[in-house]
Amino acid sequence: MCLIAFAWRVHPEFPLVVVANRDEYLDRPAVPAHWWPDATDLLAGRDLEAGGTWMGLSRNGRFAALTNYRDPSRRHSAAPSRGRLVRQALETGEDTLAALHAIAADSVRYAGFNLLVSDGLTLGVHESTTGAVSLLEPGIHGLSNHLLDTPWPKLAHARRHLTALLQRLPADDDVLALLRDETAAADEDLPRTGVSLEWERLLSPVFIRAPGYGTRCSSLILVGRDGRTRFREWTWEDDGGLRSEVLHGFTITR
Repeated sequence: MCLIAFAWRVHPEFPLVVVANRDEYLDRPAVPAHWWPDATDLLAGRDLEAGGTWMGLSRNGRFAALTNYRDPSRRHSAAPSRGRLVRQALETGEDTLAALHAIAADSVRYAGFNLLVSDGLTLGVHESTTGAVSLLEPGIHGLSNHLLDTPWPKLAHARRHLTALLQRLPADDDVLALLRDETAAADEDLPRTGVSLEWERLLSPVFIRAPGYGTRCSSLILVGRDGRTRFREWTWEDDGGLRSEVLHGFTITR
């Protein structure tokens, strides 16, 4: 993922609410969220190039999602795929902190990333570029291609609109208005991450359309206090048109 906004233990009926966009090269093959035939307790999209995923859930209530850290000076061409870390976090039996520390112990081998992990009881983050591992307090948080809650314009926008969206749940008709916003940030508000100014502009909207690169799918996850869970995902064509939509519902079993 390249943009995740989430509400942790804020809504009285939905302890975890996630809205997210996955940005990726347009020619990298992937399939929408589904129950994996080779890991039947795992619900996630799948990267068909490396076999991992960017965000997923498990039947026992685990959640994990990963964003890349944007810094061209940190390129690591021989690094393994970061998508395997999400699967590792979903399939382990360890609690949130133990799972994050296990991944942090080996994260230097990977290109920069941020990983969110929840065991259903707690939610935490590992930032590989700082080495930090921490549990999150209740609140509305966000990740893009920098550290947790870095106030990039699109992340501030997403957090603000998620706050408004919470008041209307379980109705989710306004989710796409948030995730499809193509408004670019003003030049003076752009981050400076080491790419050209032209690319900073192209990457600044919530929903990205750029040469060979863009938002590939948009997702909504609602985890209810009663364990009932909803995963809705929209997949986009290269030109931004809707390719497909999937909706999965299940009840967490511990």
